Amino acid sequence: MLTQAPKGTRDMLPGDAYLWHDLEDKMRALAALWGYREIRTPVFEHTELFQRGVGDGTDIVTKEMYTFRDKGDRSITLKPEGTAGAVRAFIEGNLANEGLPCKMYYLNAPIFRYERPQAGRLREHHQFGMECFGGKEPTVEAELINLLMTLLREVGLQNLSVHINSIGCPECRPKYHAALREYLGNRIHDMCETCRERFEKNPLRILDCKEEKCKETVKDAPSILDYLCDDCKAHFEKLQALLAAQHIPFTVDPRIVRGLDYYTKTVFEIIMQSGREGLALCGGGRYDGLVAQLGGPDTPAAGFGIGLERILMEIKNAGAEPEAPSISDVYVASLGSEMIAPAFTFTQTLRALGVKADCDLCGRSLKAQFKYADKIGAKYVCILGGDEYARGNAKIRDMCTKEEKEISLEAVGQTLADMLK
Repeated sequence: MLTQAPKGTRDMLPGDAYLWHDLEDKMRALAALWGYREIRTPVFEHTELFQRGVGDGTDIVTKEMYTFRDKGDRSITLKPEGTAGAVRAFIEGNLANEGLPCKMYYLNAPIFRYERPQAGRLREHHQFGMECFGGKEPTVEAELINLLMTLLREVGLQNLSVHINSIGCPECRPKYHAALREYLGNRIHDMCETCRERFEKNPLRILDCKEEKCKETVKDAPSILDYLCDDCKAHFEKLQALLAAQHIPFTVDPRIVRGLDYYTKTVFEIIMQSGREGLALCGGGRYDGLVAQLGGPDTPAAGFGIGLERILMEIKNAGAEPEAPSISDVYVASLGSEMIAPAFTFTQTLRALGVKADCDLCGRSLKAQFKYADKIGAKYVCILGGDEYARGNAKIRDMCTKEEKEISLEAVGQTLADMLK
């Protein structure tokens, strides 16, 4: 067990690091272009934050949270999602006083959920999320969806569509709850235990059940879109017009409700159609009441979260991985044990010139050093030793053409730097 990672976790190995970096760089660049600044919140928070914010009747809170008591006997929970912590930071940092909207993102944020591990979704996974506080117009959701679609296309994913819904607000949702309970009244006993529990607490979430018998039962349930108040209806219609104006394909899907209690009005998912059933890559929506619910000023807000592991999985499936960079551009080979120290010193000189360089750390023969240089993708090998070194020179071999030339020790560093440019 000591040499196995815990179930539902995965190492990021050095050979895959460039894939993460490339994706993160694209995310940071788009966030900056859209005016979002980075926030980093703690990996753990007080348990009450998620009970009050996410909802004490959600699967996340009742079944999936990693909760423990610390040495001060405080109940602490590892983050099961990113929005509640961002809201807490927004309130505690008095960010509303800096002017609204307040636009922030978090990246490579670890998220912990005790659930059955599946492809692209682990018990510890990492998210890229965005939150916009203070914007009440549907342009906020349109902006977030536009950014997500831009990102996913930029990393090479195709066949994407946006599924949107409105789940109303505290004004109109109770009427829909009543209609849904009436429809389910004689059917609820045939549904799964989780749906029976949701019937009284939050019947809307029954629509999110993945059990086949439950999906079949609710397929003819009334649509929440028929129960929206005038304000929610107008908001949703404006969002559709904005997406259409941006030529973003979307589908109105009244079965999207999301699994968190804080959502109001807009909810959305981005679906990728593939050989299997459509895969929800990410989701988000509006949560106008959450800031006030957690003790802050009444502030409209919207956001999304997207798992990095799932996106990387789909990038690989699409064959859209970027080319792996070389580990070192120049390998400094030492001919004989007496040249190990000079080779080490010269390697530091190259690094000071901005050249990715490495040298022998294992006491290898010259032949073995060349094999290693080829393995790490070095473009050039600089050989120190032998007659060339005695003449005050070094030998440079082009690893592609196999051509070699002598250059004076005084000039070889800058020469290599210039050649690599």
